[in-house]
Amino acid sequence: MEINVQIFYEYFQFLFAGVGLTLGLTVAAVCIGIIIGLFVSLGKLSHIKLLRIVTSIYIDFIRGTPLLAQIFFIHYGLPQIFHYSPNVLFDAILTLSINCSAYIAEIFRGGIESIDPGQNEAALSLGMTFAQTLRKVILPQAFRRVLPPLGNVFISMLKDSSMVSVISMQELLFKGTIAAGQSFRPFEIWIMVAALYLMLTIPFSRLVAWTEKRMAQQT
Repeated sequence: MEINVQIFYEYFQFLFAGVGLTLGLTVAAVCIGIIIGLFVSLGKLSHIKLLRIVTSIYIDFIRGTPLLAQIFFIHYGLPQIFHYSPNVLFDAILTLSINCSAYIAEIFRGGIESIDPGQNEAALSLGMTFAQTLRKVILPQAFRRVLPPLGNVFISMLKDSSMVSVISMQELLFKGTIAAGQSFRPFEIWIMVAALYLMLTIPFSRLVAWTEKRMAQQT
């Protein structure tokens, strides 16, 4: 089989246009997921039993169901129930954010629980409120400890964002499907798609590894 080099020149720019959307979806999903995940983790660590049950069900449900099923449910299922017109971009960001929030919640929970309980008791004994203790003592330390795992979530979401192509979100994978259909040269097209994903994931993988190494040296 001959490789048609001309295909690389013809379709690279078309495929590269999907990189920005893929990266944008990932950044938006992880940022929103961090906010949701933090509150969910605090709920799971709460002394209120009902709140712990609700957040545990949320985490188990999101982590226990396929991302693809979640995309279909939010994009096709909810509009049928609530009678509104779905928005592809909104539904894609919402689904990805909810999906990664469940994983981030468990990361935060582990990070918060790793902090010595004595620090919490000391802060409370100094007259700080629970909210002040959380904001000024616990969370700053927990954030440092969860940075490497959060980096891994970002890398995973870069790849998982390809799932939104099923609702015609024109990110990198969707553009690859279009290009392969137009050119009848799937080998060259998917080689380029894979290369572009590597171009996104490898720098972040190296950054996460560097962060983990720096944090290991500081402890």
